[in-house]
Amino acid sequence: MFSAILLLIVLLGLLLLWGQPKPRGRLPPGPWPLPFLGNVLHVDPKGFLKSFQALREKHGDVFTFYLGCQPNVILWGYKAVREALVDQAEAVSGRGSIDIIDPIFEGTGLIFANGKSWKTHRRFTVATMRDFGMGRRTIEERIKEEAKCVVKELRKYKGAYLDPTFLFHSIMANIICSIVFGERFSYQDPRFLNLLNLLNDIFTIVSSFYSQVYELLSDILKHFPGPHKHLYSKIQEVKDFITENIELHRRTLDPSNPKDFIDCYLLRMEKERSNPDTEFHEKNLVHTVLSLFVAGTETSSTTLRYGLLILVKHPDVTEKVQMEIDRVIGSHRPPALEDRAKMPYTDAVIHEIQRFSDITPLGVPHCVTKDTDFRGYHLPKDTRVCPIMSSVLRDPHYFEKPDTFYPGHFLDAEGNFRKQKAFIPFSMGKRLCLGESLACSELFLFLTMILQNFSLGCSKAPEDIELIRGVNGMWKVPPDFQLCFLPRGGGETRQMPSGVIAE
Repeated sequence: MFSAILLLIVLLGLLLLWGQPKPRGRLPPGPWPLPFLGNVLHVDPKGFLKSFQALREKHGDVFTFYLGCQPNVILWGYKAVREALVDQAEAVSGRGSIDIIDPIFEGTGLIFANGKSWKTHRRFTVATMRDFGMGRRTIEERIKEEAKCVVKELRKYKGAYLDPTFLFHSIMANIICSIVFGERFSYQDPRFLNLLNLLNDIFTIVSSFYSQVYELLSDILKHFPGPHKHLYSKIQEVKDFITENIELHRRTLDPSNPKDFIDCYLLRMEKERSNPDTEFHEKNLVHTVLSLFVAGTETSSTTLRYGLLILVKHPDVTEKVQMEIDRVIGSHRPPALEDRAKMPYTDAVIHEIQRFSDITPLGVPHCVTKDTDFRGYHLPKDTRVCPIMSSVLRDPHYFEKPDTFYPGHFLDAEGNFRKQKAFIPFSMGKRLCLGESLACSELFLFLTMILQNFSLGCSKAPEDIELIRGVNGMWKVPPDFQLCFLPRGGGETRQMPSGVIAE
């Protein structure tokens, strides 16, 4: 009996030693991990962000946190993030894994690729999207046309309440569709609506707390049914839509006149068909288009929705923005990007919306591409590095009121717009989001066009409007809400119907 107990103790000890994360390099300090489960006991029920905030107070701005057996070096605050992503840009330019997303892209595409494939596709994508107008006058005209369409659509509601989620998905999706697929869709097109429903469901799952739980327990959960299975099913439907579109492009391709991103990619595939090591193949095409479509639709749409929710909660801010719109633009022409330089308050409000909404609070993980020394620690190759974007956008060293919506963060004493170096909603370094200029143009033109034409109404008083959705996941979305868009005329606000709170 004693021998059996002793054997059991020895086996248990060996099992624990085998499951204990092996020390790698000389990593920053952090909480001691459990075998197999890592730092599961240090996860706050409100999510990773709360957990990291508490651990940062104990261990400093750089610490190690284990997800299962995998160490993650957490970077907190602007200074630590900049030192890693800019000062050591090449060494920290790898893309770290996200367990719930990795089975979707399998290391291909644009956002989640590494090495030669990522560098090749980033160069190609930047050049091709520039050819189709990104950063130029042509993309501004496309956004203006879509803005006119959304104003026309909102007028159809005649002041009735609506959830703007799918309408805003539509306008952002149409901009990226015009670049990638060479067409825009009607807001009532059933194929388009199905695609937007799929994207909304995908983003909802990734933005749920379950996505964080999956990061902790993926080795177990991947073997069982759950939201991750629904996620993969919906992603496959989007991939099927993309594949069908690619086949249509193949049949209609004119090599002398490529009309969009897919045409250009197909021509590059044909050019490199004899190269056995080419990065330009079908799988990379599908996953690159998927990356562009999801990133180009959801992030901008979510920011715009957050922006309007913030503005109905702060009617004094809305009133000042509309006064500036009336003064600089008036009511007889649409806004233009050149107006932004004459509208410092509106520009400050849009920047503050991006900062405060903080839609990627945990950032997207990086990994080191070679053994790297950082702040006196040694990070072996492939160590995952997590720059916490929320800690930068709400860094009290750079923002006077980090947890408050305050456009003054971007205004000087004379009311002129001022930049803030800790304003990095698109990250920084070599993995800087390549759609930054497009997203900024969209937010300015869509928001000013909406506020030029409508006053915002809400059934709740400003003090009763909630801006936080409770527990979020890898990404953040606003709470569900409804607004009414009340037409303005001649720069003046129309009389509000009874029961409606507006600026």
